[in-house]
Amino acid sequence: MTPTADHHPRWMLAAGIAALLALHACLALWAAAGESVTADEILHVTGGYFYNQYGDYRIQPENGNLAQRWVALPAWLMHVPPPKLQDNLYWRSAEGSVVGYQFFYETAHDHWPMLMAARTMTVLLSLGTGLLVFWWARRIAGVAAGFLALIFYVLDPNIIAHAGLATSDIAAVFFLLAAVTTFWRHLHETSWLAGALSAVVFGLACVAKYSAVLLLPIMLLLLVWRIGRAPAGQRARWLKFAPLTLAAHGATAIFVIWLFYGFRYGGFAAGVPPADHFTVPWSAVLPYIGWQGRVVQLCRDWHLLPEAFLYGYSWVIQSARARNAFLAGEYSVFGWVSFFPLAFWWKTTVALLAALALGLVALLRRWKNPAHRIAADLTAVAPLLVLFGVYWAISLASHLNIGHRHILPTYPVLFILVGGLAAPGVLTGAWRPRLLGALGAGLLLANAGVAPHYLAFFNVLAGGPANGHRLLVDSSLDWGQDLPGLARWLRENNAGSATQPVFLSYFGSGEPKYYGIKAVALPFVNGFKLAHPWYEPGPGLYCVSATMLSEVYGTERGPWTTAAEKEYQQLRADEPLFRTYWQNPATWREVHELGAADAFEHRWRRYDALRFARLCHYLRARQPDAVVGYSFFIYRLTAAEVDAALNGSYSRWLAAIEQLARKD
Repeated sequence: MTPTADHHPRWMLAAGIAALLALHACLALWAAAGESVTADEILHVTGGYFYNQYGDYRIQPENGNLAQRWVALPAWLMHVPPPKLQDNLYWRSAEGSVVGYQFFYETAHDHWPMLMAARTMTVLLSLGTGLLVFWWARRIAGVAAGFLALIFYVLDPNIIAHAGLATSDIAAVFFLLAAVTTFWRHLHETSWLAGALSAVVFGLACVAKYSAVLLLPIMLLLLVWRIGRAPAGQRARWLKFAPLTLAAHGATAIFVIWLFYGFRYGGFAAGVPPADHFTVPWSAVLPYIGWQGRVVQLCRDWHLLPEAFLYGYSWVIQSARARNAFLAGEYSVFGWVSFFPLAFWWKTTVALLAALALGLVALLRRWKNPAHRIAADLTAVAPLLVLFGVYWAISLASHLNIGHRHILPTYPVLFILVGGLAAPGVLTGAWRPRLLGALGAGLLLANAGVAPHYLAFFNVLAGGPANGHRLLVDSSLDWGQDLPGLARWLRENNAGSATQPVFLSYFGSGEPKYYGIKAVALPFVNGFKLAHPWYEPGPGLYCVSATMLSEVYGTERGPWTTAAEKEYQQLRADEPLFRTYWQNPATWREVHELGAADAFEHRWRRYDALRFARLCHYLRARQPDAVVGYSFFIYRLTAAEVDAALNGSYSRWLAAIEQLARKD
């Protein structure tokens, strides 16, 4: 499409863009202000703090050096005190979650100002992405298209949800789009300045997140596209230019990577207590990533890249090979090809889906006119199409199916393309303003219907956010963000007394006590290596995170089996021993003196896991009494219900579940 000339003063354009971006920032920070630290944020901020403070990369080396340094910059500038590192076994063994807990909750500072400042840093990256979205859409189809694309970006619930979190997801969105943009511009403006900008942005993308490896095939495809579109007489020059520019980009990226790792090969700083290894030793990673492991080993042998960078990349590859995943009641460790298409269908606003359908129809009508050349239109958006296609191809093959957020980098492409609906001549007649108005209204309704719980957004086709936990969990819905909402609900309902005790199972990295939540701890997905002694389930309020309720990371995923029931009943016979061990100091000492503590506590943890899994199967058959933020499910259980869920025979347990099903 050819944009029409702009007839608007620059100050009006700037004011409109600024107003929309300010709205986006306000929505993101408003949502973030009501959320506890999510599962990954504690690692990103802690890891980045130690990068900045000591140049030590042992904590969370796999999520982008730049992104973590960026969100942790306020903590460093605020001179936040670190936890004690000397004689800290968790620091020595690079236990990131435990060191993060110490950093957030066991030093003489309140983590909240540091966390909100870190989240603000992510908002700034999101605003940068918004500017790129506007620039692209305006360049392709004019000012109106730019504003329509920006409105879709600014109000999209999924973008808002992650724009206010101190993680690397929005950093990946920004740097992937920026790298593709500057490289495409470089291919059309072959000046040294355009080339230098492209190379630097590519280098920054490489340290923003390891998904930047996808830029390699993207750049190759864009070069092929550019060469194919060049006049025949210029192709020889382009064939000589291609390897030179790729080499320059590669050299710049290597320089940027070394720069961000302090031009030091080793991942552990000399001025702090030493480390035994990264998250796990190299020997537990390299043998399991195939040919890439051999390439990484070569880079290690020759010190071609910093050790922490190589380890982070290797860890990402290994962890993506198999990971517990949940999809609409199904469980897998290798994922599904359908995971991301379904996640896209469920978590994309209906307004955007409708706009895409309208855009496709308008495009087909446009291409029926011989005056409009298909090749010219495709070339105008070539980098966007290649980014979208390559990213989706890799996503479909991925076994890492833990969150809709992993396809966020493809959304700006869609916003830019649907912006073209506002271009002159695309939608014509009296229906044009009505259609655009309907899309805007739909976007506002989707936003208002879930605000401020944007992370839990599911569209009406999926049954809305209230039905989301049946389809997706983890970072698609429940990332541990709703402790403040739970605390507020408990206060309003006078919970936590002796007559109404609270039992809590939480998925995330927050600390319930920070919010004044006094609860008996059921299994948590992240126990921070804290002791989890015997507890007596009884009548009271059971507050369970959606991810914990689904048992995604539990030991008994899927249907409860007769084998699990048999083991549970065998371990249940040891309840008196477990109770005595944890409640009687003399017994505790005696077991430790005999050297049997590890085996005994392993047996207790297995029983605890089975008991909780049996409870969750019962609760999933029961309607909750309340839901907080779409991620916490609250059940008011009587003594009879607890007894039915946890005690008695298998047949009695099944009968109790069948009775619940009949009630529903």
